[in-house]
Amino acid sequence: MADLERRSVALGQSPALLLVDLIKGFTDPSNPLGSDTTDVVNINAQLLTAFRTRALPVVFTTVAYENEGQARIFRARLPALETLRAGTAAVEVDDRLTPRADEPVIVKHYASAFFDTPLARMLRKSGVDSLVIAGLTTSGCVRASVIDGLQHEYPVWVPKEGVGDRNHAAHEANLHDMHAKYAEVVSVSDVLGAINGP
Repeated sequence: MADLERRSVALGQSPALLLVDLIKGFTDPSNPLGSDTTDVVNINAQLLTAFRTRALPVVFTTVAYENEGQARIFRARLPALETLRAGTAAVEVDDRLTPRADEPVIVKHYASAFFDTPLARMLRKSGVDSLVIAGLTTSGCVRASVIDGLQHEYPVWVPKEGVGDRNHAAHEANLHDMHAKYAEVVSVSDVLGAINGP
């Protein structure tokens, strides 16, 4: 069955960069949740520099659990999530992408950066009109955040080189599906051109 007809949606004048779960638990291959994400981290470093240079908002997310009552079913389903304990190195943003003091790090317990977090309120308060969403993983937290971004009425762009997944087939399938329905899946050069344009 063919994809539905779709129309391109441009970034607005005030986009924010949402960096999803670029934390040591995902970027360290020795962690059960991790894999070699060097290329993805390097692309996100480029995006981070570009957004900072333009004084555009940047928001990071992490996943961290403080007690047994948080996301019980999710954690029961995926035991590797138990490595993401609050206060451990696994939940810290990768040192190659260290947030600045004015760049919030939102702690979440589920896949979406929007679910049960202050993100939507923060974006509205900052006057954000569109989102660039990158990070880890394509089939999980990135996809969930992209869908919720759309459902909060934001045009969403996903730089395909700036997302990654432990499963390559899942990565490719989810890029296709996001582009078919929920977001503009573009190159990082497209993103940089859009925010650095006239």
